[in-house]
Amino acid sequence: MEAAEALGINLPGLVAQIVNFSLLLGLLSVVLYKPVLKMLEQRATRIRESLAKAEEVRLEAERAEQEFQARLQEGRQEGHAIITQASKTGERMIEEARDKARQEAEGILTRARSEIEMKRDRALTQLRQAFADLTVLAAGKVIGQTLDKQSHARLIDEVLEDGRSLRSN
Repeated sequence: MEAAEALGINLPGLVAQIVNFSLLLGLLSVVLYKPVLKMLEQRATRIRESLAKAEEVRLEAERAEQEFQARLQEGRQEGHAIITQASKTGERMIEEARDKARQEAEGILTRARSEIEMKRDRALTQLRQAFADLTVLAAGKVIGQTLDKQSHARLIDEVLEDGRSLRSN
């Protein structure tokens, strides 16, 4: 022991310090080390769970993004189909309106032609009547007598027939 004392080591103090250190180490191990390890393990578990949930959320977000893109594409296609359908409907309506306008114009032309023909016939009838009256009057003056209605009509028809035959030649 003298060698230890020669070195300046106090053996009973060293043993007491080793015993105190061992007790302190045991006490810290029981009181502090195990709860700290347990707390660190719980924290590591929570972090792993959070990372797993974050990965799930990321995957769900990717699925939602893909679904959104698919729906967006579907919406674009439907919109394009609606625009195409509306365009075709518009073209068909324009064509129907044109056909209706064409038919109305043809109807108006037909009615106008009929009206013109009726007015022409009426004018010809009035002209014939006026011509007949003048002819009867002129013939009466030339002949010096008055013609009755029946003779008058016969004379007019003869003059008109002669006029037509002259025009035909």
